[in-house]
Order: sequence, then C-alpha cells, then structure tokens
Amino acid sequence: MESFIWASGARENCSTAAVAAAAASSLCGYGLLLNGLSLIPIWHYLLGLLIGSVGFLYNYLDFHLLEDLRSGFRGSTAELTYNPGSEIYSGVASKCRVIHGRYLTTLWLSCPHIQTIFLNFFGRPPSVSYKRQIFHAPDGGTIALDWLMSSDVSGGAFRAESSISRGDTAPIVVVVPGLTSDSALPYLKHLAFNTAKRGWNVVVSNHRGLGGVSVTSDVFYNAGWTEDIRVVLHYLHEEYPKAPLFTVGTSVGANILVKYLGEDGENVPIAGAVAIGCPWDLLIIDRFIKRRLVQKIYDRALSIGLRDFAQLHQPHFSRLANWDGIKKSRSIRDFDSYATCLVGKFETVDTYYRKCSSSSYIGNVSVPLLCISALDDPVCTTEAIPWDECRANKNIVLVTTKHGGHMAFFEGLTASSLWWVRAANEFLHVLHSSPYMHVQKKQIKNTGLHPTLDTSIDQGPYVNVADGMVAAAGNEHTRDTLEENESSKLPEDLHKDNNEIVPDAEKDGMQITETKPDMSRENIDH
Repeated sequence: MESFIWASGARENCSTAAVAAAAASSLCGYGLLLNGLSLIPIWHYLLGLLIGSVGFLYNYLDFHLLEDLRSGFRGSTAELTYNPGSEIYSGVASKCRVIHGRYLTTLWLSCPHIQTIFLNFFGRPPSVSYKRQIFHAPDGGTIALDWLMSSDVSGGAFRAESSISRGDTAPIVVVVPGLTSDSALPYLKHLAFNTAKRGWNVVVSNHRGLGGVSVTSDVFYNAGWTEDIRVVLHYLHEEYPKAPLFTVGTSVGANILVKYLGEDGENVPIAGAVAIGCPWDLLIIDRFIKRRLVQKIYDRALSIGLRDFAQLHQPHFSRLANWDGIKKSRSIRDFDSYATCLVGKFETVDTYYRKCSSSSYIGNVSVPLLCISALDDPVCTTEAIPWDECRANKNIVLVTTKHGGHMAFFEGLTASSLWWVRAANEFLHVLHSSPYMHVQKKQIKNTGLHPTLDTSIDQGPYVNVADGMVAAAGNEHTRDTLEENESSKLPEDLHKDNNEIVPDAEKDGMQITETKPDMSRENIDH
C-alpha cells in the first residue's frame, strides 16, 4: 500500500514537472519570437502598414484601377434596360453608338469619389459666355435663364449680338441643374458648350435664389418643385413655336424633370428628355447617405451648401422657416426638417421625400426619355433605381454604367470631356432626326408671361459676374470679369413687347427692364 501511494505521488510530481517544463518552453518560444521580431527593421513594419492601409482604402473607396488594368484598359460596356416592344429603343437608342460602346474612366480618376470631387472643384470646363434672361413667374418669383447660343461658340468667338428669332427652327435644350447648382458649375458648362457646338441653342433654367438672383416671393424650389420648369417650358414653346424643345435634368434636376414628365403625361411641350444621375427615391437616398462614413461626408457637404443658400436669403428663411434650426443643420435631413418642410408645407420629412420622389411618376412618362446612372454613384445609390418601372414604360431607356461617380463620367487621359454629355447629345440628335419626337396633343393657353432679357441682376447684393455669367457670391469680385459692353447688350429679336423701363433703375450704366406678368394661375390649363 505504501508503495502504491509512493508511485502515485511520483507520477504527480512527474506530471507537474512536465507541465512546468512545457510552460517554460512556451515562454521561451514567445521570447524567441519577440527577439526575432525585434530584429526586423522598423521601415519594414511601416511598409507593411502602408500596404495594408492602401489595400483598405482601395476597397473602401471603390477604386477600380486594377480592374481596368485586367481589362486591358478597354473599359466596360453599359447595361441597357428597356421594354422589348419599345420603338424609342429600336428607332433611336439602338442607333446611338456612345451608349452601346465602352466607357473607360480617366485612369488617374479611377475612383467614384475622386471623380465626383474633381468635377465639383475643377472639372476642366470649356469657357462659355452666357446671356442672362430674367424670367418672372406668375407667383412673383424670379428665375435666371442663362442662354448659350450656337452662334456664341461657332469659331470660338463670343457674339454679343447673337439672338433667337421667333421663327428660328434650331432646337433648344433646356437644362435643369441639381441641388444648389447653377449654370456656373463645370458639368453644366461642358453640357452647354458641347450642345451649342452641334448647332443647338441651350438655356440653363437656374433654380430660384440661385445664379445670383434674389428670392422675390415666398416660394422656394425643392427636389419635387415642378412648377418652374413647367412655366419656363410653356413660355419657350409659345415664344419659339418652330423650335423643338428638349430637356436635360441633372441630379436633383433630373428628379424634378422626371416628376414633371410623369405629372403632365402627354401634355408637355417637349420632344424628348435626358435624366442624368437621378436620385429616383428620396427616402432610399436619405437612408443610404447616412450608412457609411464616406456617405456621411457627402451629406455634411451638401448640408453646408444648403445652409449657404439659406444664408443668402436669410430674411425669407427667418420669416418662413426655423432659422435657428437651419443654422444647426448638419445633414440634408436636418435642413429639410427645419426649412423645406416648413416652407413647402409638408407634414414630415418622410412625407416630403415620398411625395417628391420621381420613381412614383415613371409609369406616366409619355416622352422619349434617356436615363443615365452610374452603379458606383456615391450619392444616388443603385438601390433607388426603379428597374422594373423603367422596363415597363416603352418611352424610357435606362443606361447604367459600372463606373462614373456622381455626374462625372470623365474620359480621356486629360479628363477634358464627360462621357454622359456625349451620350445625351447623341441621343437627342438621333431623336431629332427620327419620327419618334413627342408632339404635344393638348395645347396650353397663353399665360401672358413676357420675361425680360438682361445680363445683370437688379436685386440683392449677390452679384458676381465671372466667365460670362452671374453667380451667387456675396460682395466679393472675381477675375475674368466680362466687359460691360458684351454682357449688357440685349438681343433685338427677343421680348420687344410688354417690357417697361423702370425709372432710375440703372446699374453700371445699364437700364434694367422689368415685366409685369399676368399673375393669374388660371392661364395655365393642365
């Protein structure tokens, strides 16, 4: 018995010794490992950290340079969504080479975020010189229409005397800008210049309070405000009855355009339209833009632009909205809560988003419509694209590209052109030469609107003439100011009647002409 106890104790002692030896060996191994790691030069660790960070950012920011390299820098084809029985596709879109070709992003802009940022801060736009027309809406609001005639860009020379006669048959492209955007933005200059070079006339319909004009009524624009484009298009159709009208909407302007087309159906005076970077469903966009840190940065940047817009028109926003809330806004939703909903009389922000989303109006679009979106758009997510609704409507052709960012689509080594501008212009020109242009069936009564043409702004301290146009800019001055004799000359064929010269209304030696429009809303029969 004693021997058995002794043997058991010996085994326990051996087991304990083995465990201790194993622990010592393990500690010795970790020590050896740490000693080995200490022998590696510190710059190797830094290099590894750099490579890891680059890999993380490459995926997080959706870079696609390696993907372009694997494809031999041939780019990728666009995906077209359309109704199989669509005459617009078979008779128009099928003949457009640009949307059936391949799109390759500028190599050093192979990231949707870099593309989008580069577009807004640089953009490499061509030099354009707009002529400004002050349009007075029936409710007393003021809209700046910035014209670029085909004759202004022919031969690369600006012609102050160029104008459009009532009998002119050259097509007119009406552009609806995006959120807090006006005709000064690079992508709109790209569009205006390249469209005018093809022999067409272009007019950018700036939103109320933008482009350097003051707000002159209690009505502000929003993502679903279609009344301004409705009365502007009606006016242009009445003023130039022989000129086909086309429209191009960009970003929020695309949402406004599609919603207008759906609201009025057949009763629109335009022959065709293009929607670029449309948000489609504002409620989905609101959720998406709060999802990741990079989207939250866009949200904050856009809210800053909205606050700056409100600051320009503080007297109106202080009276109609919650000014303290506007100043504290850190997101688009905040601004819409404190400003848009109060001014537009929406019950809640979600109500505003639901009522103003263009996706609900797609089924009633009766005009040939080309829609272009990028699948890597960092602002307008593909989750909002109404694929089935677009496929069900025979008038719509939806083009989606793998890359492009938001409103960018740069191409070429120097990023001197935008792919979507070429695609939009080709579609509209093929449509213009086809029998598929929309013709308004229901005529609208004369509104009695006779806006005045001027290249100056008669109200507010927000005048800044630069590169041929007036932009909202406070009181500072910029370089490249147009000479007065160029910017102040009025086309002789436009708006000779019903214009009254306002006594003592002179600015820099120019007479400011004003209009007293018919304010009756009954003159427009929807």
